[in-house]
Formats: sequence, C-alpha cells, structure tokens
Amino acid sequence: MLKQSLNLKLLQKLSPQQIQLMKLIQMPTQAFEQKLSQELEENPALEGGLESNDEYSDLNGDTDFDDSGNESINTEDINIDEYLSDDEIPNYKTQANNYSYDDDEKQIPYASGTSFTQTLKNQINTYRLTEDEEIITDFLIGSIDDSGYIRRDLLDILDDLAFTQNIFTNIEVLEQLLKLVQQLDPPGVGARDLKECLLIQLKRKEEKPSVLLAIAILEQSFDHFVKKHYSKLLQKFHISEDELKDAISQIERLNPKPGGSFVGNNKIAEQIVPDFSIRIIEGELELTLNSRNEPELYISNEYNNLLKGYKDSTNKTKSQKEAVQFIKQKLDAAKWFIDAVKQRQQTLLLNMNAIMQHQKEYFLTGDERKLKPMILKDIADEIGMDVSTVSRVANSKYVSTPYGTKLIKDFFSESMKNDQGEDVSTKEIKNILLSVITEENKKKPLTDDKLALILKDKGYPIARRTIAKYREQLDIPVARLRKEI
Repeated sequence: MLKQSLNLKLLQKLSPQQIQLMKLIQMPTQAFEQKLSQELEENPALEGGLESNDEYSDLNGDTDFDDSGNESINTEDINIDEYLSDDEIPNYKTQANNYSYDDDEKQIPYASGTSFTQTLKNQINTYRLTEDEEIITDFLIGSIDDSGYIRRDLLDILDDLAFTQNIFTNIEVLEQLLKLVQQLDPPGVGARDLKECLLIQLKRKEEKPSVLLAIAILEQSFDHFVKKHYSKLLQKFHISEDELKDAISQIERLNPKPGGSFVGNNKIAEQIVPDFSIRIIEGELELTLNSRNEPELYISNEYNNLLKGYKDSTNKTKSQKEAVQFIKQKLDAAKWFIDAVKQRQQTLLLNMNAIMQHQKEYFLTGDERKLKPMILKDIADEIGMDVSTVSRVANSKYVSTPYGTKLIKDFFSESMKNDQGEDVSTKEIKNILLSVITEENKKKPLTDDKLALILKDKGYPIARRTIAKYREQLDIPVARLRKEI
C-alpha cells in the first residue's frame, strides 16, 4: 500500500532577471558593449543615443525628454485594459557621472591578414603535387593545432582520409608528405611532439659543432636533457662544460610552440580595456567607471503612442489586443534592461570603491608592500553583498592605475603572521620568495627546505609545503629543473 505524505519546503531560487543581472555584472567592458548593441537591435522598444554636452540626466527627476523629444514612460502598471496615466513619470536613463567628452577615446586595434592554416596552404601550393597528394597535405595542415603540432596519430589520419576524402594510401606515403609539411614556415610546424619540433628547427641551422651536439643530445638523450642531468650528458658525450653550455644555448633559442608566434592566427589583437580608472587628484583617490561607448538608453516614444492609440480606440479587436500584449512584453523587457544597467553600474562602483579604500596606501604609493591582506568576504561584508557578487567583479575586471593596468583579483590575498605577530599579505611573501629564487646560484638551486629556512630568517616562518605551493603558483619549477651549468 502506498504511503502518502505532505512536506513543506522553503527553497530559494534566482529569477531569470536576477541571473541576467549577474551575467551583466560579470561582463567586462567590451562584452558589455556588445550586449548593449545586441539588446538595442533585438528590442524595438529600447532606444539609445549619445549623451549631450550638458549635465548628466537626473535619475530622480520628473518627466524628462531625450535629445529627440521622446517622453520616457513607466511600464510597471501596463496591462491589457489599463494603460498609461497622464501623470508625469521619471524617465529611465543609464548615464552615470563617470565619463565626459574630454576623455580620450580608446580604440581597439584589429589584426588583419591571412590565417595560420591558410598561410601554410599557400606555401604548400608552391610544390608540384598530384591531386591526391594535395588533398592529403591539406588534410595534414588542417590537423595542425594553434601551437603548430599534429597531435593525432597518423593511423587515425589514414582512416579519416579513407572515410571522409575517399583517399586510400599507406603510412609510408603519409609520413613522406608529413616531412614535406614540416619544411614549411615557421620552422618546427607539423611536429608530433616537442622533441621532433626542436629537431626540425635545429636541422635547419648551420652545421657547426654546437648545433650538431645539440641534435645528438636530443636524439640520444632527450630524457637526460629534459631532467637536466648534466653530469650524465657530460659523461656520455665526453664533452666539456663549455661545449655542453653552447649546445644547450642552441636549444634554448628554439621555439617550442611555432604556431603560437604567428600573429595571423589570432583574429583579434588582444588588448585589455580597463573597466575602472583610479587617479590621484591633489593627494586623494578618484574612481571612475569606464562608460566610453555606452549610449543613453530610453524607452521608445513610438511604443508609447501605440499604447495610447489603442487606449483611445473604441473598437478593440483581438489582433489589436495581441499586438498590445507584445508591446507590453517589449516595454517590460526594455525597462528591466535599463534598470539592470543602472544596477550594474552601481554594483561595480560600490565594489571597486570598497577595494580602493581597503588598499588606499597601495593606490597612493604604488608600493606592493603596502598591499593589505584582503579576501572576498572582507569586501562582501563591508558593502553588504554576497561573496559571489564580489567574485564576479574581481575575476573579470581591470583597473587603470597610475602604476599600470591591473587585474582586480590580484589585489586579493590571504594573510599570514610574521615573526612579530603582524598580519602580512601572502602576495608580499611571494614577492620575497621570487626575489630569493632569482638571486640564487643556478648551479646549485635552493631546495624548498632551504627556501623555507631563508624566509624564516627574514621573519616569515613558513612550512616547506607552503613554499612549494607558492612556488607552483608563481610557475617556478623545482630546484632540479632550475639548475644551469
């Protein structure tokens, strides 16, 4: 027999509007500008125009007009049977007092030119090949990734040629044509692993003793080279330290990612656009939000007239009611988007202002030793927002400072106590660790245990495992891999 019961649960769920707002807050400036353009294109009830040279719009004023004379309307209470009142209602605009026409217009450069793949195909077209060979080489070139490598097994490529191109060949022909592809520029392209990539580049160099020795080392003792077992290399090849140093120097000058250096491989030249700007004015910090390309948003007056026309009409048909329902949806969406843009601006400024005040000494001096320990919860508690909101602002936004453009999340760090019991930022400790490793004797690199002792002597009692964690975060290899001749 089935047992039935009734349970009450209280669940919290984000509305679609809240989710969209979170997405707007997370967007950096460039992505937000694209979203604005998209919304203006998709919603005819939403219009935008450039601001005038006068004062910015008052968000709390009475009925206002934009430059074209469009009256703003409130759509909160619009329904099928009751429409706009004649009362004057505040307009909805997104302008904040954070931009002026005196500000420099920042242009984003775009890279133009032929793609990486097409450049390789243009080179292969200079060779005399049969029709089948052209198809195979094009297929091989198409299998090259952005780093310049062919990561797939040749047997898999062989099968794909048979199934997709109806080309039946053998592994010998495929390897022969692969060697042809590997003759293309940039040197090293078409390699199947790092060892092959480096060898391709070395074999293009002038045959001198250091180059020949470098080739022999890679071909015969690649593992010893990678693990920096220099003593074993000296014994095996019966060479001096100077000869080994010259050979290693030849290898170090090679490009391990030949495709990555090809600028045409990137459609857009990546450039950071700061979301905030901090300036020092008469000894005080001034924070502004980048709104360089944001238009002044307002609700279309034409939609207002459509609603008023329907309200004044005596005979309301079914099709008219459906049209008005569509209009209402667009008006609601437009009003919500305008409100969301305003809320995004307020949220970003509130977060960044709290961060700026917390790290005021750094922003005034540029001295990274002045950075205070700060975690997401510190800012969240200060402004009364959720930690996830602060995280969205910090992880994807940049700020322009007198000392360069910085990623906001870099201002956050945990705290540790020094030998005097004072809280210090882990960022400060990492900088000291980096300085110690930079100045070490590369013939005898410092182990993590020795690094821990050195930092302890400097007043930072840190465990060896913590040193290892910070070293990995700084992308510094272990002592054995830092060794030089």
